[in-house]
Amino acid sequence: MEKTPTEKASQRAITNHWKSVIAEYQQPNVWRASWQVLNTVGGYIVLWWLMYLSLSVSWWLTVPLAILAGGLLIRAFIIFHDCGHGSFFRSGFANDFWGFITGMLTFTPYYHWRWQHSIHHSCAGDLDRRGVGDIWTLTVEEYLQSSRWRKFSYRISRNPFVLFVIAPLFLFVLSQRFPMGRAKPREKLSVWVMDGAILALVASLIAIFGFVPWLIIQLITISVASSGGVWLFYVQHQFEDAYWERAENWDYTDAALKGSSFYKLPKVLQWFSGNIGYHHIHHLSPRIPNYNLERCHQSDPMFSEVKPTTLFGSLKLARLRLWDEASGKLVGFSILKHRRRNPAK
Repeated sequence: MEKTPTEKASQRAITNHWKSVIAEYQQPNVWRASWQVLNTVGGYIVLWWLMYLSLSVSWWLTVPLAILAGGLLIRAFIIFHDCGHGSFFRSGFANDFWGFITGMLTFTPYYHWRWQHSIHHSCAGDLDRRGVGDIWTLTVEEYLQSSRWRKFSYRISRNPFVLFVIAPLFLFVLSQRFPMGRAKPREKLSVWVMDGAILALVASLIAIFGFVPWLIIQLITISVASSGGVWLFYVQHQFEDAYWERAENWDYTDAALKGSSFYKLPKVLQWFSGNIGYHHIHHLSPRIPNYNLERCHQSDPMFSEVKPTTLFGSLKLARLRLWDEASGKLVGFSILKHRRRNPAK
C-alpha cells in the first residue's frame, strides 16, 4: 500500500534528521585508520611468525594461534569492507591499496566484491531485488509453490552446518575465484589479478612452512574467519523482526534501522568484529568508518530505539528460515504445517 502524503512528509523529516546527525561521523581519521591497520594487519603477520616458531615446539601452541589469527582476519575483512565503501581513509588511493592488501589476506577480490556489495546496500530488504550479496531467503508462499528439488535445495542451504561451515569455506576459497558473468571488465579483471596475488602469497607461505603445516594453519584461520564473518552477516539481516518489503513500499531509512540489527557483543568480540555490530548505523551511511560507528550510535536517542540483539539471543536466530509476508516476520519451517492446514491464513 502506498504511503499517504502525511506519512511521506514524516519520513522525509526523519531522513533529514539522521542525515544531519551522522554528518560529523562520516569523516575518516588517518590516525585511527592507521592504528587499526597496524594492530590488525600487523598483528596478523606477527601471528604467522609466531605460528612458524611454534611448529618446532608443539601443535598445541600452533592451533590456538591459528584460531586467534582467524579472529584477526575477521577484523581485516572489516577494514577491507570500509575501504570498499571509500570510508576508511580520506584518500582514495589509500582505500584501494589497503583494500587490495586485506582482500588478498581474506581471499576476496576488491573491485568485484565492492560492486556486489554496493548492490546489497541499494536493495537490502527489498523482496523484489533479492539475489546479489545476500543470503538466499524465500517467502513462505514462494517455498510452498516451489518444486521438490528447490525445496530440498533451500532446506540444505539453510542447514546451520552448511550455512555456517561449508558455505563460508566454499564462498571464500572457491566461489570468489571466478567473476560473475554480469560483472564489468574492471571487476572481472580484479578477480584474476587477486587470484594471481593469492597464488603468489600461498606459494611463499608453502616455501616457508611446508605444504602440510601451511594447509592445516590456513584451513583453521580461513574457517574461523569465514564462518564468523557469515554468522555476523546472518545476524545483521536475518532476525525475526527484520525488514522485507516489496519494491513499491521499500524505504531506505526503514531498511537500515529496521532491517539491519544492532548486534551488541562483548567488548572483546566487538573489537575482533570491527564494530560491525552497529550495522543499523552502517546501513544508514556506509560512509561512516567502523571506528566511528559506536560514537554515532550513542549520539542521538533515535538510534537507541533499535532493539539490540545479544550474543546469547542471536543463537536462536539460526532456526529462522522463511519470510512470512502475512505477519511481517522471519519464521521457522514449523509454520508450514500450520499453513498447509489453514491455507487461507
